[in-house]
Amino acid sequence: MNYVTKKTKLIAVVGPTASGKTAVAVRLAQRLGGEIVSCDSMQIYRHMPIAAAVPTLDERQGIPHHLLEIVEPGEEFSVAKYCALAHEIIADITARGKTPVLCGGTGLYFSSVVDDLSFPEKSFDTKLRRELEDRIEREGGEAMLRALREVDPETAGRLSPADRKRIVRAFEVYLTTGTPISEQARLSRAGGSRYDLFAIGLTFADRRTLYHRINDRVDAMLDAGLVDEARTSLASPGRTAAQAIGHKELADYINGLCSLEEAAEKLKMATRRYAKRQLTWFRRDGRINWICMDGLTADDAADMAIKMLTEGKNHD
Repeated sequence: MNYVTKKTKLIAVVGPTASGKTAVAVRLAQRLGGEIVSCDSMQIYRHMPIAAAVPTLDERQGIPHHLLEIVEPGEEFSVAKYCALAHEIIADITARGKTPVLCGGTGLYFSSVVDDLSFPEKSFDTKLRRELEDRIEREGGEAMLRALREVDPETAGRLSPADRKRIVRAFEVYLTTGTPISEQARLSRAGGSRYDLFAIGLTFADRRTLYHRINDRVDAMLDAGLVDEARTSLASPGRTAAQAIGHKELADYINGLCSLEEAAEKLKMATRRYAKRQLTWFRRDGRINWICMDGLTADDAADMAIKMLTEGKNHD
């Protein structure tokens, strides 16, 4: 028997923010008898459904969604904890005869799950992490990223100064183990994945279409009460919540330092830059089958994905 057939089947829908991942994943889950496992580093947190674009009950269309709003904003959480939970849930979905559909735009979460990445326990040091978080607050993301290039140029090349949490984590791994996180990932990946993966990525031939969608989403978030959500978040303890895209960009407006229009434009720009980084991450993964969403509905994209799947365009 082919070894691949022994692996757990895993469907994945990835891509940049505002590309329509949830709608496509829901359609696929409906057709494949599946349940959705979130792959979004912000949607795991409670009290920020607007900024994190947590799918509403209507958007979920009755499909069970897992790993949404499970952690308090001030609670310690890591990619290792996410992977442990995701693996457990995927196994449970499969054991019940359902198809797991991984859906989200956090590249590190996706790669860590599908490649079964793991890091030794000694690479986690809470005290050191807090010291590094204080350092990046003082020196800024740009300075810390330059320093990271000296010890782990491969990881630094994938990050931007805005990726503060990942910069801190890369330093933490290097300083506690003496080995760059990129090398740790290679060693872990060498063991192979436990999944028979079929992944699609959503994109747009005309980048301006995606940017228009992002701008429209930000406007809709503001209409839905994003300012009040951000005001509550920024007034509460918890570094992660305060750094969420959609909250920190409104801080100046909330503090009376700029107009709402200026803050909204800042948020749109930050989101467009984030989408660009997401695309850069996922484009490096040759296993992803890309679907251009220009002029397509979620049903159209699901049709294309099912056709690809039946034609055997999956990669493990």
